[in-house]
Amino acid sequence: MISFKVQVYPKESEKVKGYAKIVLDDCFLVNDIKIISGRNGCFVSMPAKRKRDGKFKDIAHPITKELRQKIEEAIFLEYEKITGNKLPIRKKEEKEEI
Repeated sequence: MISFKVQVYPKESEKVKGYAKIVLDDCFLVNDIKIISGRNGCFVSMPAKRKRDGKFKDIAHPITKELRQKIEEAIFLEYEKITGNKLPIRKKEEKEEI
């Protein structure tokens, strides 16, 4: 099982609630994870770059649903711990463009 550490940096804005970084197995760092407030609740957006057609493509992301869920839960929990605010989480079946 992969271990990871999470750090969250809250931001006071309407859409971006903060940024996070994770360290996987004490040897791989992923920066620039965004905590986004969308129409249907908050979600985690992995680091991405804009393609020529204007759409975004993830640079790094979990391959399995299980790891994605664990990372999201850890990020939201750390956000709540730091800010004292619980975010309304988007339901998993709802997909949203950034």
